[in-house]
Amino acid sequence: MSRMVGVIGPNRKTIVLVAKHQRLRAAIRSSLSMVISMVESLMVSWMPRASHSLPKNFSICMTQAAQFVLVKGGACGYGYACGTCYQIKCYGASACFRNVKFTTVTATNLCPPNWSKDSNAGNPPRTHFDMAKPAFMKIAQWKAGIVPIMYRRVPCMRSGGLRFSFQGNGYWLLVYVMNAAGGGDIASMWVKGTRSGWIKMSHNWGASYQAFATLKGQALSFRLTSYTSKETIFAWNVATSNWNVGLTYKSNSNFH
Repeated sequence: MSRMVGVIGPNRKTIVLVAKHQRLRAAIRSSLSMVISMVESLMVSWMPRASHSLPKNFSICMTQAAQFVLVKGGACGYGYACGTCYQIKCYGASACFRNVKFTTVTATNLCPPNWSKDSNAGNPPRTHFDMAKPAFMKIAQWKAGIVPIMYRRVPCMRSGGLRFSFQGNGYWLLVYVMNAAGGGDIASMWVKGTRSGWIKMSHNWGASYQAFATLKGQALSFRLTSYTSKETIFAWNVATSNWNVGLTYKSNSNFH
């Protein structure tokens, strides 16, 4: 099993990556390298070992108490990490809660680097997680701020079907996909109106996809493919013909 070491950085607004910036180019290359190492088997089991040994399929990095963000290949936002799920266990620090095996979190956003700090404070090339206070307090004392952790990717266990949040206007539909089970990630997405064929949607950000088409007044169905499992599913008649932006629509379909 490969081990990776990393930390998380301060929680700030997302910044735009500028390809010409030497340090950002290095960060992107590092993130792409990490994704190869981090994509492990989805079906893993908890196997306690002796003190100071790693459970099966766990790697070591650092975590900080803030909004949860995973820095990963392409990053959640620029790439396909959004929606993926991870078990996290505090490891080897006095602030760790000893009676907690792990907590499960979902990647939600990109954590931008803070170049005024070194890699131990949440910058590439070290892997890091940025956690919300309630999640952090499940594994360690809040006052610790930054703690070493073990982590592993796991299947996302969801209740119910996919949810689709609509934004945009009559000529542009932006759809944010939520509650994805299985791999939790979306590689590609199509939309179909009752008066149209399947329209390939382009990746906007994270788990958001967009279509530049006039779809108002049509009932909408979606076709989605998982980045991890390559499974393709159909969510038929998600929104009726009187759909509107600013609303979220439920389906009965989900990944396995």
